[in-house]
Amino acid sequence: MSEGAPDEARFLDLVAEMQAKDSGLTSVQAALLVAAEQGIARDSKAFARIFGMAHALVLRELTTLIETRDLLHVTRRDERTMRLYYELAGGARAVIHE
Repeated sequence: MSEGAPDEARFLDLVAEMQAKDSGLTSVQAALLVAAEQGIARDSKAFARIFGMAHALVLRELTTLIETRDLLHVTRRDERTMRLYYELAGGARAVIHE
């Protein structure tokens, strides 16, 4: 993670906790949820940059969380850059606060 980001160990612990609560989540999906909840990244390009991932991979994982899991909600799209801005959906709040 980049400088100024939260403690990496704590972030990884939160990702592991998220996956323990919902075993259907991939590690990237759990990281997206934790990053959204913690205010670390609220758009796909920022997440990809912070975590050194391909934007296409982030978009694929986001699409799963949005379309099939109801865990994230798109708040804005940038058609030119393919950037998706997102926030936690009701399903994610239930998983986080179990």
